[in-house]
Amino acid sequence: MGQTSEKLEQFAIDVILDRRKGVRASMLRGFLGSMSHLYTGVVNLRLWLYRNRLLRERNLGCLVVSIGNLTVGGTGKTPVVEKFARSLQDGGRRVAILSRGYKSVKQPFLKRLAGKIQGKNEIDPPRVVSDGKSLLLDSKTAGDEPYMLAANLKDVPVVVDKDRVKSGKHAIAELNCDTLILDDGLQYLRLKHRLDIVLVDRWHPFGTERLLPRGTLREPPKNLKRASYIFITKCNGEPNDELIERIRLYNRTAEIIECEHRPRYLQHIETRETRPLDDLKGAKVGTVSAIAVPESFEDGVRKLGADIEATCRFTDHHRFTEQEIISFINCCVESDVDMIITTEKDAVRFPRLARMDVPIYFLRVEIGILSNEESFDHCIQRICLPREPIPARNFF
Repeated sequence: MGQTSEKLEQFAIDVILDRRKGVRASMLRGFLGSMSHLYTGVVNLRLWLYRNRLLRERNLGCLVVSIGNLTVGGTGKTPVVEKFARSLQDGGRRVAILSRGYKSVKQPFLKRLAGKIQGKNEIDPPRVVSDGKSLLLDSKTAGDEPYMLAANLKDVPVVVDKDRVKSGKHAIAELNCDTLILDDGLQYLRLKHRLDIVLVDRWHPFGTERLLPRGTLREPPKNLKRASYIFITKCNGEPNDELIERIRLYNRTAEIIECEHRPRYLQHIETRETRPLDDLKGAKVGTVSAIAVPESFEDGVRKLGADIEATCRFTDHHRFTEQEIISFINCCVESDVDMIITTEKDAVRFPRLARMDVPIYFLRVEIGILSNEESFDHCIQRICLPREPIPARNFF
């Protein structure tokens, strides 16, 4: 069942990205195109209802920073969330990250019911991936990105729930937080944002230029006007004048910050041993990934000097089986590769392997700011100084 659904998902993605030809693909594109008109109407109506206060935002009495994007996946959001959380924590804020936990799995109902009997407030409380002291959940229950953030940010709580008003209340009341970062929060309007940080991928700034489900846009580009700060991600040092000019058509006032996803080192997926990036120069490698834009990852590995001899791609967020990885290891052994490289996000979904004939490493990537770093510093200072007292509220 899982493989069938993934094949259907991949077929739909190929149709949306115009990779598929033929009658079936054309018919599906026509249907998805008509559905996009309906989706656009729903998106605009929802925004209008919130703008005219017919639907009300919730204000939890604490500062909320949203980090999101207009497109589906692939903008490199997780390292940006990590950089903001670390900077705000260093600036003296008590930060929690709120995530919806995409493709995470809930704990069994009986386990949740047992928690209620033991005195917990709810049968279905938010899932606390990290309380800022300990990592409490695995990647399957937490979701890939929340688990990765919790593992890298040891002193920052990470809370998962589709209802981020509920998880925000929990972070304030139980974890003593005064600043909430909404991971993928641009479209989450139920919780009032003070700042909207919007990411734009340099290479695919507005996706396929069509809205869901025919394209990859969640909202029309004109809605970029809601952004307080705009990060152009995946830059390579080349000018972005044309992209910036287009962004200014939609938002004339937001600060624009150009940044790159900067590889730092290789880390073994099991032993956690690290190796310098220079070890990739001239190395024969295999790459395996299950992310929205695998080409970006693979191009990055090549730019570090590696020769990719074998590649294995799965649909975004695919949970690898032992047999799938062993089969790829066998392929790499035949190709006489030196190592297998994956992404950090994929590494959290790797199964325990009975054998590893080829060492497997993930590429640790962090955000580096290329231009307008003073605007980023000002953004952090704007949040951290001065610290306003938060009025006591009774949420429950």
